[in-house]
Amino acid sequence: MRRIILWLPPAGSVVVGHSATIAKDRIMPRFAANIAYMFNERPTLPERIGAAAHAGFKAIELQFPYDIPPAVLKAEVDKHGLTVLGLNTERGEPELFGLTAQPGRESEFDAVFRTALDYAVAIGGNAVHCLAGKVPPHQRAAAERTYIANLSRAADLAKDKNIKLLIEPINIMERPDYFLQSVEHAAEIIGKVGRQNVRMQFDFYHVQIMQGDLIRRFERHLPVVGHVQIAAVPSRHEPDEGEINYPAIFDALDRLGYDGWVSCEYRNRARTEDGLGWGKAYGLRTDT
Repeated sequence: MRRIILWLPPAGSVVVGHSATIAKDRIMPRFAANIAYMFNERPTLPERIGAAAHAGFKAIELQFPYDIPPAVLKAEVDKHGLTVLGLNTERGEPELFGLTAQPGRESEFDAVFRTALDYAVAIGGNAVHCLAGKVPPHQRAAAERTYIANLSRAADLAKDKNIKLLIEPINIMERPDYFLQSVEHAAEIIGKVGRQNVRMQFDFYHVQIMQGDLIRRFERHLPVVGHVQIAAVPSRHEPDEGEINYPAIFDALDRLGYDGWVSCEYRNRARTEDGLGWGKAYGLRTDT
């Protein structure tokens, strides 16, 4: 994949949040905008696509775009020359937040996965995040068997279309009883599924809330990481506040050789562009 090198003025370095510095000739992460969260001052997804491009993002990801014809989004994406990443499978009941690990609902999962897969292909996307859903403790053993079987079947369908499946540990403070809660469990599931196109979505926001030790945990599991997301903890705002030193995280991603996208899945404090100061040194624009 093409990677971006930032050339700084001879004066030396640029300060970016948490008093960190960016060194000359550093290889930089590639940032994507999650337009389900960002640019929400614009009421429609097509408007948000254009706004993301104007702000300097080179890629976007979505969540649940299914009420918009895929051709409409594809036309806007092509107009701005953006890369499309992933989208989510539908949640079933909104409070359930996913069907992939729900015993007895395999046919429903198959249906929502096929919808997601077809939509991803139609808009030129490369991934489908298969939401596991909430599972009460007494059903977890059965849910794991269902989860593995559903992911295996879906991965085989997606393989020939060059689509990867993502699974994401999500914090149970916000999603009580969510089935997939830890990085280690996600890696174990990926091993049991045994398909090369099933990978982990490593969201530093969720991992910090549930587990911490972010850099070492990311390094240990990098071979099965397929995508990265970021947001401040605990606010889920821009990555320039809170518990996580994101400049140090970005340094680590470069040092460890992560060459995928880093998606900004945060809730902007106010107008999206007004909060992009953290990304100015990374090529994002605040003057749109």
